[in-house]
Amino acid sequence: MDTKTTISISEARKRIFDIAEAVQKPGSYYTLTEKGRPKAVMMSSEDFESWQETLDIMQTFPDLPK
Repeated sequence: MDTKTTISISEARKRIFDIAEAVQKPGSYYTLTEKGRPKAVMMSSEDFESWQETLDIMQTFPDLPK
């Protein structure tokens, strides 16, 4: 289950330790906004590394069946 939360960067600054803990749950991430516009995404390092591996494989083997 994906859990997406959107908050301002100012609010994230106040709650950074809580957010860092919350994104450890699988599929959980925060979108950080500035003036109401998405600016960054915070996710667990494990999820990030998984995305990176997937992108690397897709680039190495572009014809790999999906």
